[in-house]
Amino acid sequence: MRVYFIKDGKEVSEYFPAEGEWSNSPRSFRTRQLDIYYIDAIEDIEAYCLNVSDLLFLFENFPEMERYARLSMGTVFGHFMERITSMRFTTAKEKYYHFITTYHDIHHRIPLGMIASYLGITQETLSRIRAEK
Repeated sequence: MRVYFIKDGKEVSEYFPAEGEWSNSPRSFRTRQLDIYYIDAIEDIEAYCLNVSDLLFLFENFPEMERYARLSMGTVFGHFMERITSMRFTTAKEKYYHFITTYHDIHHRIPLGMIASYLGITQETLSRIRAEK
């Protein structure tokens, strides 16, 4: 899967949830309004979609669901904090190696254009970095 937004007509990849990971827009969940983020499957998947009211019912009636959501969102938050640090303080090559480490189980299944967009670099730059291996 891929979480992305559109900036100046271009898709910018933000996050790649893997199998078994929770994916949502926390802002949209909290405000009950559309957000800037889109969630797409980039390959065939089996996914479950819950209405917010159903999810709230689960949280209120099954404490393990609320705990699972908190832990999942904590993982996503940690990922975003690492990503911000990587974007601010590393070179394109370091960003790419951080990406491979972060997404070690799925990076080979993600199209290169989406990876370049995630890294904030062009596909040409990504190709040069990958060729240096």
